[in-house]
Amino acid sequence: MHCHSPEHLSRRALLKGTLLSAAGGVVMNWGGLTTQRAFAEEVARQGKHCIYLFMNGGVSQFETFDMKPGRPTGGLFRPRSTNVAGTQICELMPKMAQKMDKIAVIRSMRTSEVDHPGGIYLMHTGYRPAATVRFPEIGAIVAKYQGKAGADLPSFIKVSSVGDAGAGFLGPKYLPFSVGSEGGLPPFSTSSLDPQVEQRRHELRSFVEDRFAAEHRVDVAKMHREAYEAARRLQGVKEVFRIDEEWEKYRDLYGDSQFGRRCLLARKLVEQGVAFIEVGQSSYDSHADNFAWHKGLVPPMEHAWAGLLTDLEQRGLLEKTLIIWAGEIGRTPSINNRAGRDHYVRSWSTALAGCGIKGGMLYGESDEDGEDVKDKPVTEGDFFATIYHALGIDPTAENFAGVRPVPLAPFGSKVVTELFG
Repeated sequence: MHCHSPEHLSRRALLKGTLLSAAGGVVMNWGGLTTQRAFAEEVARQGKHCIYLFMNGGVSQFETFDMKPGRPTGGLFRPRSTNVAGTQICELMPKMAQKMDKIAVIRSMRTSEVDHPGGIYLMHTGYRPAATVRFPEIGAIVAKYQGKAGADLPSFIKVSSVGDAGAGFLGPKYLPFSVGSEGGLPPFSTSSLDPQVEQRRHELRSFVEDRFAAEHRVDVAKMHREAYEAARRLQGVKEVFRIDEEWEKYRDLYGDSQFGRRCLLARKLVEQGVAFIEVGQSSYDSHADNFAWHKGLVPPMEHAWAGLLTDLEQRGLLEKTLIIWAGEIGRTPSINNRAGRDHYVRSWSTALAGCGIKGGMLYGESDEDGEDVKDKPVTEGDFFATIYHALGIDPTAENFAGVRPVPLAPFGSKVVTELFG
């Protein structure tokens, strides 16, 4: 059976949607086929959001959350105490040191893609690249289950970030809407026409499309109309992306940096009901001069991250907003002859906050030199299963890629339940 609809059905819903007739034939039980939509509607009613702070290039665990002072792999920076007794992080992160009670750090990531393209794909989809399946990004999944149909703002927005898996087999309805590094809207988002002229054109276009739809059932035509309607709705909410006036008030909280501005925009988008926002910071691929790069990149990042946590908490939004902090890979324990660290995935770090995540927690442990996971390894599948669980989405729920059922998190993935309070 080939599923043509963009609203893919889970295998369980499909089985519930069929009945055996007396002659042994299969007929459809349309009541059962509402299961998947009902599940998505129930999830959406929870009103949860997700902000993914993506550290493109692969931020070093040794220069952030998993320091090894006094060891050959330790590097140049010193550890500093935090507001959680007995927990230390890198001295480059003074603001986050006072927010450790709000976040959970996973120090035992072990993933399967060591290069950038594969790692970026993996840490956006939960799956390794495959020749036969186009897996959707986590933002597309969250948009499907947490997004609001017909909303003025897109449900999946990327701010200066990477990852090109897009909506995968979910279809164009769940593609990301991308804005530039300064939060600027793309050219197509603004009409150059007089509003009255644009309205007349819209009415004529709608008339022609209605007539066409009455005589033809073509998915491409439907997708075109949905995209056009979404672009028109965006015209009324463009002010959300303009943060200059608000920035004067919040510059000190977020830090005077581009990443700080992006995080402020992310908070505004959460307030406006956007389900998933990805905010990127690049240039962590420090094969040379690792310590200089991190000294330049980490302070503005951690300042903005701490400001975002404060802002969301003060507005009562943190309990329903999951913040993910991760890159596509970690960095090697060894320091090469160019003072750099190379790619590494046998043991590295990520972090989560909000949406029921237990703050002040260090989960898992690397060995004394950070070369391998010593305790409680977490795979990419476990990581994504945990994220979906935090957002109220069943990680075992399935969508169809053609006739193949695909769970949101890979088969065998486990939710890290210890991370929840």
